[in-house]
Amino acid sequence: MEYRVLLYYKYTTLDDPETFATEHLEFCKDLELKGRILVSTEGINGTVSGTVEATDQYMEQLKSDERFKGITFKVDEAEGHAFKKMHVRPREEIVALDLEDDVDPRELTGNYLSPKEFREALLADDTVVIDARNDYEYDLGHFRGSVRPDITRFRDLPDWIKENKEQFMDKKIVTYCTGGIRCEKFSGYLLKEGFEDVGQLEGGIATYGKDPEVKGELWDGKMYVFDERISVEVNQVDKTVVGKEWFDGTPCERYINCSNPECNKQILVSEENEERYLGACTHECATHENNRYVKKHDISEEEKAARLENFKNLVSQ
Repeated sequence: MEYRVLLYYKYTTLDDPETFATEHLEFCKDLELKGRILVSTEGINGTVSGTVEATDQYMEQLKSDERFKGITFKVDEAEGHAFKKMHVRPREEIVALDLEDDVDPRELTGNYLSPKEFREALLADDTVVIDARNDYEYDLGHFRGSVRPDITRFRDLPDWIKENKEQFMDKKIVTYCTGGIRCEKFSGYLLKEGFEDVGQLEGGIATYGKDPEVKGELWDGKMYVFDERISVEVNQVDKTVVGKEWFDGTPCERYINCSNPECNKQILVSEENEERYLGACTHECATHENNRYVKKHDISEEEKAARLENFKNLVSQ
């Protein structure tokens, strides 16, 4: 059976997000979809997986709803479900920027750039390309020459901009994100902050990678996705690996969550080093009483002590 993963959003007006979420969840379950959908008074933001037939029905239903007129779906073929469960949750925002004076992308947003236009911007000397995603997403893959904000959450991006405003203020700014939704709001925020020339990659990296003309060119690494796949390919021209292994710095594109449930930091780790360091990012996390790797693999105290010695050797290198 063939499956698909759908990535989509739409800024629109939903008068009663709570009721919509309840009814939409039942609709998704009837189609046996799995995924995560956020809804608010400002619209919908979702990623779901399901069979070709089910996803066709889902897309047809949303497109027929006047509230979602013009919605665009990014479609990836898949071997099975990309999620374990189905969630539809009401939220204050469909993408959280947490501004006191919020930005409505329907009223204010940056200029849309096609994949071809965005590639030209990447090559232009007078343009600064800012990644609107989190640092761990950037570390797995990014556009060549783009700026990496030092943030772990999208809502921290405005503070980062304020700290670095002087070096960007007189520049032509272009931004990008996974599917376009974060850029819609972020580019509008930049305009409100006084930046005059702001553009955004329409449809995000997901659209850029599938464009038949640009073929993902000038993208390095993989694109991080928020589902069971973790990452997907983008560059069809000259793929490179930019991710670096957490412990030894070798090329790596394998993300795991630190085995300490109170840490849960995402790190790029080889299977060999995950085993060697008990799936943890630090010695402290490796020794945590609820270390998930230790419990999952039923590691004995003797074996655990032996592997903890690896951290001592790491520090002494």
